[in-house]
Amino acid sequence: MAVDNQDFMLTTIDNPWNPYTDWDEWYAFDQAHGYDTPGYLARVSGFSSNLSEPDQELAISRAIEEIVQLNILGIYKKIFRDEVIKVS
Repeated sequence: MAVDNQDFMLTTIDNPWNPYTDWDEWYAFDQAHGYDTPGYLARVSGFSSNLSEPDQELAISRAIEEIVQLNILGIYKKIFRDEVIKVS
């Protein structure tokens, strides 16, 4: 998924890694805890490589907003590019 230009990303409240600066560690933690946040985000956004890059970014941004707003499991939050990670 194209996330490099996003001002914010989706993460979980317990992930101590910043997905902007520590993607491998963030992803490993996410997968080890069974979240598959990138997969969930792809499903909600309807991500498709057939979309233009601006449309991909818009779909991802909207999906992040929806996931955080609904937050059915109570584990998701939005993290901004320059935010310092604080685990809840």
